[in-house]
Amino acid sequence: MTILFLLLCLTSLVYNVDGKPKLKGGPGIGPPATPVPSGAVFDITKHGATPGAADDTDDEGESANSLAFIQAWKAACGGIGATRVLIPKGIFVTGPVIFAGPCKAKVTVEIQGNVLANTDISLYSEPHVIMFENVEGVTLTGTGVVDGQGAKHWQSNDCSKNSNCAALPTSIKFHRVNNSVIEGVQSVNPMFFHMFVSNCHNVTIRNVKIAAPFNSPNTDGIHIGSSDLVTIADSLIGTGDDCVSIGHGSRQITVTGVTCGPGHGISVGSLGKYNNELEVVGVLVKNCTLSGTTNGARIKTWPGNKANKASAITYEDLIMDHVKNPIIIDQQYGKKKSSEASHVKISDVHFKNIRGTSATTELVTFACSPALPCEGIEVADVNLSFEGKAVLHKLKKPLGAIGNLATTCMNAKVIFNGKNGGIGCK
Repeated sequence: MTILFLLLCLTSLVYNVDGKPKLKGGPGIGPPATPVPSGAVFDITKHGATPGAADDTDDEGESANSLAFIQAWKAACGGIGATRVLIPKGIFVTGPVIFAGPCKAKVTVEIQGNVLANTDISLYSEPHVIMFENVEGVTLTGTGVVDGQGAKHWQSNDCSKNSNCAALPTSIKFHRVNNSVIEGVQSVNPMFFHMFVSNCHNVTIRNVKIAAPFNSPNTDGIHIGSSDLVTIADSLIGTGDDCVSIGHGSRQITVTGVTCGPGHGISVGSLGKYNNELEVVGVLVKNCTLSGTTNGARIKTWPGNKANKASAITYEDLIMDHVKNPIIIDQQYGKKKSSEASHVKISDVHFKNIRGTSATTELVTFACSPALPCEGIEVADVNLSFEGKAVLHKLKKPLGAIGNLATTCMNAKVIFNGKNGGIGCK
């Protein structure tokens, strides 16, 4: 009887009353022994992150701080309710970090300090410094800075000449992230893009500050690809490439209240470089200011037989301040002397209430494809003036004598509405 009693007691410790085995607490096994309360904060320094500007690689050549970042994230991700990962004030060098979901909690990552990307490219098996992947409802916020320390690698970046170049790490990437927000954070001097939104749904980026020198290559401010319902609002972007670039597969994209400069403008594209690209539909760029940029409102496609479409695009209520190409559709992008025609169909595009100054005599350029001419292009209430005495001096002509140089219309069906200050296709 004693032995039978002991066996019954042991069984009660191992099995529930419903006959199912009991599980011990622990990650991936069952509920933790001490449940994480809603509102819990996970400071990366409590998980082993070490502040300082020194290289953070350990004896095995791995980023020690990366592990601390990821451990703090896993703890927050596995919590309940709303949790927070805190990167406190101070300097933290880190190699690649992946904040992966899905998560049980709704996680906020708050950057108060400076996050410096480790410049050892061998650490990056994937081209990103911080990536959020497969997460729902995450918020990236704070007043801190993500510094890509890109200057060390800009001179070796040959992507402008080599279409098969290896991409350097992007500073902040959202991949397969839905219903999420980036706000307040600053990005400076990335090795490649500042921010990249890929395969995402319903992402808002607002009140961010992005900065890199005008001659930093391929440092797009915010690049969007294969995503829908993305909003960029009330942000300052000055960089060495496009302030905002909207790539293939982008749908229902809104850019509003952005100040851009220096940079290459706010661009749709480039498109048509790769096979099987998805079309771009529904882009609104509104209430933005572009200052000293090489382009303003731009659509760019590669020549060649790689097909795509771009439609329902509106640039409206924009201020141009000494912009070299204020309004431009360029379907010979990347290969100015190519005899190939672009097979990207551009239609239903509107340039409305755009005013300010141009740094060149070419106020409007529509260089569309002879194979698939642009259709449904509207220019309405565009008031641009040329300011550039050096150019006039070289031409030895007064502005009024330049005439058709102010507008180029090639293979484009353009409708002019409202008051356009003498701009028109002739």
